[in-house]
Amino acid sequence: MPQVLTAREVEAILSSGQPIPTGAVLTPSARDLVDAKKRAATGAKTAVVVAAPVTVVASAPAAAVPATGAPSIPDYEYKWTPGTDAKTPDEIQRFFHSAPIEELKRRICDMGRRLWLKDYTDGNGGNITIRVGDNLALCTPTLICKGFMQPADMCLTDLDGNQLAGTRVRTSEAKTHYAIMKRQPAAKACVHAHPPHATAFAISNASIPSSLIPEAEVFLGKIGVAKYETPGTPANAEEVGRVGVDHQAVLMQNHGVICWGKDVEDAYWKMENIDAYCRTVGFAASLGTGLHRFGPDKLKDLIALRQKLGMPDPRANMKEAELIDTADFRPGVICQQSAAPAPAETAPDATVEALVGKITEEILRQLGQAK
Repeated sequence: MPQVLTAREVEAILSSGQPIPTGAVLTPSARDLVDAKKRAATGAKTAVVVAAPVTVVASAPAAAVPATGAPSIPDYEYKWTPGTDAKTPDEIQRFFHSAPIEELKRRICDMGRRLWLKDYTDGNGGNITIRVGDNLALCTPTLICKGFMQPADMCLTDLDGNQLAGTRVRTSEAKTHYAIMKRQPAAKACVHAHPPHATAFAISNASIPSSLIPEAEVFLGKIGVAKYETPGTPANAEEVGRVGVDHQAVLMQNHGVICWGKDVEDAYWKMENIDAYCRTVGFAASLGTGLHRFGPDKLKDLIALRQKLGMPDPRANMKEAELIDTADFRPGVICQQSAAPAPAETAPDATVEALVGKITEEILRQLGQAK
């Protein structure tokens, strides 16, 4: 496992005059510290010594500050000029190793580690893709733990799944992601994982109820359900692609969850959103008091806000009456065994009663004589 160094640890190493260890993984704050030291050392006699290669835990690139100094929202969506895909082997290699693509590779590794740390993946489970051209996409390789990927592990494919670059074999489920991307141009990145609380709904017969938490309605929208097909097969890609066109978060029956967004962090956020939502619903249901839902008029407001943020929602043109969630969601109930009913009384036997009476009288008579 590579050594992960924080800013404080890097500061201590540099203060001691030692080089940063080879193969160390730097957190974003540690990388910023190294960069600052390098800038400060420019023109000076001292310099920051970094033993190569050093891996940086990727973070979102700093947003450009407008000349006016006004605050802005970072935009991490990868954009390309249509019709400019690399085609020849040399063009593909240059593109695959270009600075913008290397940054995306680091961000995929960052998302993979976050998935692994959240227990959303186990073993080699889960996969991540980013669309980088008309017919090009980056994807994670098969048979790799998402918590320990390196940029050099990433693959480049076309949207039919044909591998164009990379030393490792691409994930077998890439085509499922691409089935969404081909149908939905806004899907620039996909994340698939097995978050336990959302996957619990995917393997149960319960539908996820809506109109419970405003943030879920805004950032997830209507959660889709793709019927089970064998993972990695064309049938699975077809089914998930069909559902994913209108749903940014899709439960894959008996499998897991796939989410898409305008960039890889957006897609990852939705994975966190859906698992947190399902966990909360499960806890609330276990209280046994029922679930309080807000009305369709309030839901309509949230759908409008979702659209304002640039996210599609198939419910946008529905009437309020059509927005009512009629899913048959029954919270879990702990059944207590009732006490066994008392046996029914039977009528006394006259013969037995008479015999008992005679015995009693004889005992009393003998007791009287004994006195």
